Amino acid sequence: MNRRSLTLALWSVVLCLPALHAQNRQVDVIILGGTVVDGTGAPARRADVGISADRIVFVGNAVASHVTGVRTIDATGLVVAPGFIDPHSHTLEDLSSRDRRANVEYLMQGVTTVVTNNDGGGTIEIGRRLRAWATDSIGTNAALYVPQGAVRGAVLGMSDATPTPAQLDSMRAIVARGMREGAIGMSTGLYYAPGNYAPTEEVIELAKVAARYGGIYDSHMRDEGSYTPTGVVGSVNETIRIAREAHLPVHISHIKALGTDVWGQSDSIVAIIKAARAGGIDVTADQYPYLASGTSVGASLLPRWAEVGGRDSLRARVADATIKARLVGEMERNLVRRGGAASLLISSTRDTSILGRTLQQVATARHVASIEAALQIILAGDASVASFNMKESDLETFMVQPFVMTGSDGSSGHPRKFGTFSRKLREFVYEKPLLSLPQAVRSSSGLAAETLRIVDRGMLAEGKFADVIAFDPGTVRDRATYQQPTLLATGMRYVLVNGVVAVSEGVYTGALAGRPLPRREP
Repeated sequence: MNRRSLTLALWSVVLCLPALHAQNRQVDVIILGGTVVDGTGAPARRADVGISADRIVFVGNAVASHVTGVRTIDATGLVVAPGFIDPHSHTLEDLSSRDRRANVEYLMQGVTTVVTNNDGGGTIEIGRRLRAWATDSIGTNAALYVPQGAVRGAVLGMSDATPTPAQLDSMRAIVARGMREGAIGMSTGLYYAPGNYAPTEEVIELAKVAARYGGIYDSHMRDEGSYTPTGVVGSVNETIRIAREAHLPVHISHIKALGTDVWGQSDSIVAIIKAARAGGIDVTADQYPYLASGTSVGASLLPRWAEVGGRDSLRARVADATIKARLVGEMERNLVRRGGAASLLISSTRDTSILGRTLQQVATARHVASIEAALQIILAGDASVASFNMKESDLETFMVQPFVMTGSDGSSGHPRKFGTFSRKLREFVYEKPLLSLPQAVRSSSGLAAETLRIVDRGMLAEGKFADVIAFDPGTVRDRATYQQPTLLATGMRYVLVNGVVAVSEGVYTGALAGRPLPRREP
């Protein structure tokens, strides 16, 4: 062979190398034979998923494309989807605990990302917490809000006073610092003290700070029932006003119509939100698929004025006969709103003698009135309750809205912390087909990622982070109950967090592959 022929032959080999490489590609993990539901709302399809390092690098027919994996996962008969994202999880203490940082109760529901510091409560040290999670390792990805109630508490304590201009500037500075350190927005718990003591205008001023950094506004509204003169509808309007005047998206936490006084108002609430969205305001909401809310005895029954000044001030008011008479009267009205003492189930408390009992049962055992029993519990340190006060038709009206996503509002003693996402699939996709599977997956993944501005997660596509789940549609279900609220969900066969297998064949592997997710610039 002459020199020219040899040169041409060599060039032919070189030019063929990319094609040969494309035909024989190896990834770290290949998930074969599953039904892919990608988080966009698109129909399910048969596809294989390839993962290298922390990214999805292939979605398609692995055999036809000659893609193989160092590890192969057989997903035949399984649904393969993006990891779920919980926009309202109350996991700050869990993720910050050496014993609970794996967040296994969420992984077993297919949740790979959680958001915490909701309801205006939690740490204001955003940067410090994000750094600690990166150093200590956590089981799921996690993001933080700046909590307005904690911000107000840091400046004004449990006072209901109007802040001075200097104090308002101090609150603005804390919000700004939190946003610079990576918070995704600001949360409020306007139902709870001390956040409740802030008038609308004060909240708007702080929300404007979050808006400057590209953040969103998340709110447990001032009223989800009939506690205030304008009730839940008035609170929806207040929430939308804050978004409009602060110029930022708004997300309504655990949307509901709480209490018999407002049952059936879900249609009106949805109409208000749709009108706001049509007018250019970005309004979304999350929801858990249970008819009982979770709160505390004190939060459900005490009027907020009674909490001004903190626990010692409350004790003094209870000790004053005149003030106590007024307090008991208002608590009795709040108890009616909650459906009566039999509707409040003690779900978490240091006093094991009342755990698992209703307030009515506690009162009967102590031979006192229900409100007196409630005050005893509150002054002894309070207790969590499951409050059975929602209606199925309202829950379903909210669930089918395209702007409503899944959120656990996970709290100790309530089964939603261990079961929300799996329950929604089992009950509202497979047993009672209120939602299609693509709708349910999108409301638990892609919609949350878009709303919270979490980049490259929530969808199963090439280039996205490899938060991937594979579940068995026949066995996926919640097991947690109000009597046994810590039973893990079943049916999640595989869960990958940033490309690392955290659940394999339905068993937690011990992996701590989660990452803190600071806000990314829009």
